[in-house]
Amino acid sequence: MVGSLKQARIAFVGAPIGRLVNLLVILAVVYAIFILATRVFAQGPSYFLQILTFGVANGAIYALVALGYTMVYGIIELINFAHGDLFTLGGFISVFLLPLFGLDASKAGTAGIILPLLAVFIVTMLICGAINVTIERVAYRPLRRAPRLAPLITAVGMSFVLEGVMFLWKGPFNVPYPNLLPTAGIVIGGATIGVKDIFVIVVAAILMIVLALFVSRSTLGKAMRATAQDQDATELVGIEINRTIAATFFIGAVLAGAGGTIFGLYYNTLVFDLGFSAGLFAFTAAVFGGIGNIQGAALGGLLIGVITALWDGYMESTWTQVIIFAILILVLVFRPTGLLGMRVPEK
Repeated sequence: MVGSLKQARIAFVGAPIGRLVNLLVILAVVYAIFILATRVFAQGPSYFLQILTFGVANGAIYALVALGYTMVYGIIELINFAHGDLFTLGGFISVFLLPLFGLDASKAGTAGIILPLLAVFIVTMLICGAINVTIERVAYRPLRRAPRLAPLITAVGMSFVLEGVMFLWKGPFNVPYPNLLPTAGIVIGGATIGVKDIFVIVVAAILMIVLALFVSRSTLGKAMRATAQDQDATELVGIEINRTIAATFFIGAVLAGAGGTIFGLYYNTLVFDLGFSAGLFAFTAAVFGGIGNIQGAALGGLLIGVITALWDGYMESTWTQVIIFAILILVLVFRPTGLLGMRVPEK
């Protein structure tokens, strides 16, 4: 089936109508870039730097969520649609834990929040990891040898289950998140880069660097890469497949839990269905960068965040989601491997 789809795509792109569509797409992209450039020039550099700061911060959050998508897909070729809801659940768990660790708005911006906030991060990440491992064991593992549609539908079902749990837990309304981070900022070129922006970017960068080092240098990371390449051969050399896949789900959920906590600290609000939109944006980022590629997911998240911020800041914000999903469609049609993805042999 994959080969048939690939042949159909190649035939379409190579046909006269395909070349016409290519030309129209290129013209539309050039026109959009031209309009955006003129508005950037008209608004001035300080506004552009401010928008860019928001975009990089949002992109860092999208990248954390996208890493979970790309890791799971890379190892078992499953699009875990419940991952976006784990991101939201991480935010809800952390807002529940904050008062247990003595954190509230009265301590905002003080040095006393550092250790308790670090503890909230760790506990939230561990709980999200445990939940995702349980989901993998109960919902996905029994369907590992089933046709691909079965685990895909199950993933959608798990997304609805998590959303339903959060709806019953917190209700349909926006949940306020304590504003714990300092409100101060650094003025550069007329734009204010807040402590929140720096916090989000730095924490996300640290987590992504640690993940990249773990996957490239640790024994478990090597087992994950081997499992992604060939599960049967990996099992023959003595690597425990189930444990490796469970570890992948755990690590992906750890990053999602951290992302949900960071989102709450940055935006100071959460809602039960946040994971739907954030998850789709993050999935687009994973596909854009090259699904199955860790560096590609990070790059895709950053680019999607910047594109979203630029479109919101200079164009019609009501069209932002349309633009993002148009990017997803174009990438799937014209470069399904993404920016950094590599073609792999069909399994």
